[in-house]
Amino acid sequence: MENLTLEDPLSPFARFSSPGDLAPDLNYLLDIAARGQWLSVLDKVSHARTTSLLSKPHEHLVYLAFNALALHKLRRFTDASLEIDSLSPADDNPDDPFDHPRFLYDSYPETYPSFHGSMLPFSIRLLYADLPQRIGNRSESLDRLYSLLGFTRARSGDRWRRREAIVLGSVARNHFIHREFDVTLALIGELLITNPSDPFLVSRLGYVQLQIGDLEGAKESFARVEGMKLDGAEFDNLVGRNRALGFVVSKDYVSAVREYEECIERDPTDVVAANNKALCLLYSRDLSDSIKQLEGTLERVPTAALNETLVVNLCSMYELAYVQHGDIKKSLSTWIARVAPDDFDPSCTRT
Repeated sequence: MENLTLEDPLSPFARFSSPGDLAPDLNYLLDIAARGQWLSVLDKVSHARTTSLLSKPHEHLVYLAFNALALHKLRRFTDASLEIDSLSPADDNPDDPFDHPRFLYDSYPETYPSFHGSMLPFSIRLLYADLPQRIGNRSESLDRLYSLLGFTRARSGDRWRRREAIVLGSVARNHFIHREFDVTLALIGELLITNPSDPFLVSRLGYVQLQIGDLEGAKESFARVEGMKLDGAEFDNLVGRNRALGFVVSKDYVSAVREYEECIERDPTDVVAANNKALCLLYSRDLSDSIKQLEGTLERVPTAALNETLVVNLCSMYELAYVQHGDIKKSLSTWIARVAPDDFDPSCTRT
């Protein structure tokens, strides 16, 4: 789930003004999490718990959020579920297990004399909604996601509007992955009501329209993005990738490659452009250059390029190009083991 990030576990800390008020070693924990060192996050949380470094209620909640997030990133979904479920005794409200006074600052007036409201990191709610589908219960995840969507909509303020958008995006992605495109389009439409000038959101609309064969609708969406005329390489590359998709649909792979090359020239870390350029070369029956494109991307920007989709594509190309592809993939796996973050899935090399 793309939006399970570091921002939300820290929400309680926004209320604290001095380093002495924060949980111990938080800066170090933030640093290793940002670098994808999720095993170290688990070790750090375990150390803090076993040595009684955590003394305040909000500290326990924040460290639990980091621990559950690390378990999720490492695909230890059952363990992550158990971590979240530890917050919810059997007598809790089944509709909202986090609707309990123990999660309120107000329940600890001596510790938090000036604070009110919930201290529960929002990422715990996101994880609670996401995890069932990771262990085979998608319907439960959808129920929880829609419930969480209603929860965010019942609250006011900019922070809650951002959270509403996060949950709505998660629901839309869930339906998109399962090819429920009509629902996906409706949800994107809801997002566009409040964010009509978001070029990435309008582009997503175009991508879904392509999936259902609405080529004219996709063309209009991509033209709408291009007409926004925003500044910066990120926007320029978004427009370039959209144009390239139009060429791919019409099987004009030469023009698509040219668009992707311009994106890569503007931003060498644009892995989507690099990956798609390689696929266009493959579709053009230039298998050798498609392999060189992906290998070169991994060599130049390994941190940005090392994702499962790109590696799967590269291994598939190895299988097409070489009889002894097993040895080449083993070498790739060895290199990945040295440089990849803890949450990288090594099985994507199919060795």
